[in-house]
Amino acid sequence: MVIAVVITGAFIVAQVLERRDDSKYERRFLPPVESVLYTSECSSCHFLYLPGLLPAGSWKRIVEDSGEHFGHELHLEAGVAAELVLYLGANSAETTGAKRSGRILDSLEGATPKRITETPYIKKKHQGIKAIIYRRDAIKSFSNCIACHTTAKEGNFREANVKIPKL
Repeated sequence: MVIAVVITGAFIVAQVLERRDDSKYERRFLPPVESVLYTSECSSCHFLYLPGLLPAGSWKRIVEDSGEHFGHELHLEAGVAAELVLYLGANSAETTGAKRSGRILDSLEGATPKRITETPYIKKKHQGIKAIIYRRDAIKSFSNCIACHTTAKEGNFREANVKIPKL
């Protein structure tokens, strides 16, 4: 069963990649999360990162390394992990058609980082923000997107919607 899910997911991602045209972006914003499983498994601990912020290979690494998930052990059942990889892969940066996803992919040059904050595009977009800002109580970390990006859940990361907390 797990193998069938993984093979089906790889086939879906391959088909979508063939249709992707890097010179045209159909979507202005990233698609929001629509998976009940992804939401239930991941949103209780942190912001529900949009799959379009990383390539499929990165999401696969994150789920497969769930025994060491950024300092926590997740204990994902094999079937749940396989379904998460399938969903995240089918909705990854390669598949969204969103301008931001394309820019993230272009900046990676084939790399598969485990953190969105490790992508060159995201680093560049935030380079003018001093490290001390991320230590504010209302932010706490560079990875806490929703602290400043007020419309991140909807896939909208426009600078016009950024509000950096004062404290």
